[in-house]
Amino acid sequence: MAGDPRPSLRWEQQRAADIIRLLSLYRPLLDSYIIDFFAEGLWAKLPPSWQAALEASDPPQLAAMLLGTGSVVGQGTVWPLSLLAFSATTRALSFPRGHVAGTPCPPCQSPHLHPLLRRHVKPKKQHEIWRLGKVLQRLSQATGCDRVVDVGAGQGHLSRFLAFNLGLSVTTVEGDGRLVSLAKHFDRELLRELEKAQARGDRRRLPPFQHHPNTAPDPADPASLRPRCPQHVAGWLDPQAPGQEFLLAPTPGPALAARNPLAQPVDSERVLLTGLHACGDLSVALLRHFVRSPQVAAVTSAACCYMKLSTCPEPTASSLPGYPLSAWVAGLPGHTLSYRAREAACHAVEEYTERLGKDSKCLRIHCYRAMLETLIRAADPSKKHLGVQIAKEAYMLSFQEYARLGLLLVGLDSAAVPLDSESVCAMLRQQHKVVAFFSLVLLLAPLVETLILLDRLLYLREQGFQCALVPLFNPRFSPRNLVLVAARVPLDAVLSGLDKDSNEDESMVRGGVKPCGQGKG
Repeated sequence: MAGDPRPSLRWEQQRAADIIRLLSLYRPLLDSYIIDFFAEGLWAKLPPSWQAALEASDPPQLAAMLLGTGSVVGQGTVWPLSLLAFSATTRALSFPRGHVAGTPCPPCQSPHLHPLLRRHVKPKKQHEIWRLGKVLQRLSQATGCDRVVDVGAGQGHLSRFLAFNLGLSVTTVEGDGRLVSLAKHFDRELLRELEKAQARGDRRRLPPFQHHPNTAPDPADPASLRPRCPQHVAGWLDPQAPGQEFLLAPTPGPALAARNPLAQPVDSERVLLTGLHACGDLSVALLRHFVRSPQVAAVTSAACCYMKLSTCPEPTASSLPGYPLSAWVAGLPGHTLSYRAREAACHAVEEYTERLGKDSKCLRIHCYRAMLETLIRAADPSKKHLGVQIAKEAYMLSFQEYARLGLLLVGLDSAAVPLDSESVCAMLRQQHKVVAFFSLVLLLAPLVETLILLDRLLYLREQGFQCALVPLFNPRFSPRNLVLVAARVPLDAVLSGLDKDSNEDESMVRGGVKPCGQGKG
């Protein structure tokens, strides 16, 4: 568990202050772009003792540094104390992200979900739907509330599991009308399949839905699904409005005609608010609505896209930033986070660590891109930090092939750029330095994410709410795996129940669930 629902507020405040002090010390490293490695001489900006140690390391040893399982670099060379302290402190201050070592890649199909609910859903999403759905089920039991509002619902995969499998009453909110239409299409498709199953006689008459089942339904049994469709609403969540003015009209689109899912005809009716990887300020909006709206009984927020957070330096009554959210963090000197720092917080640390451990060929791609950036600027100084999207497996190309494609994409003639010069060869020989530098940046990435999420945790604690950060998803294939859970009731039973769900997952793995091959899903 990444956060007890009732720890000392002072402890959380001290952690935020310590993180900000550490980030301030290494801000030049955190704010650097790896594509500037050669163009701006980033390696020379590291302490000489760090350069010597990192240059003597190989990718598996760098992986050990990221995981905190190794301290020796090369034959008889020991990490400098300052580098050891840097590595250890970043891990100590970051929220735990869950068990990684030895974890298999995700099942090809989740054994928890009914086969009809797996359609159109990638294995990663299946895993997230199951885990978050169980949290919402436990929150429903704890609060006595069976209405869920799923914000940023996309194609409605989570909402279908909540409605058809768990029997909850679900309203989705999605700003993209095309995704709303697709979600409705998938609902109708599922209903047709259930009708076919009933016509074949393999679907028993469903008993009344029990909100507190003693045993989990068999996911392969058609009778475990209930024909209870979600309600889909096309609209945007207004981050500034109180609960009774929850939605804005979709843009572009007609005026909002749907009923506000938070405006209840009966005061006693309440809702659970959730967002599965709600982008940027949308995750913050969920928390603000929970705080302001008594009818929101609980909220779960799995965030993503931290670089899209608003960071207004001087918030006003009409414009509140997505970061910082808490009064405590906003009052700490040096709390600001650059776009680059927030972007770094979105990296998949576990995935890169795995590549280091295998000394994968794909590690060369950052060196390729940094070399290409140098060539682009030399040919045309006005072209800097341009988006260059080459084939997904571009690392399989030689640098010359890669560079020709990249130069073409930015409007430069590759024939006029020397690709076999001694300077190009010299840069290519420094690939290990690029990998080592990027590994240092990744050590700071979880710390930035921790600060952003800790700011949200403090915001809720300042309002007097119980809340916790839970490493809900497997970080090996779901990098944004920390989920913020808050409620107007005690959370102890909800959080302790999650341990049981985790044990069920582990039992499935030990029971022989076949994992996917590498690169699938």
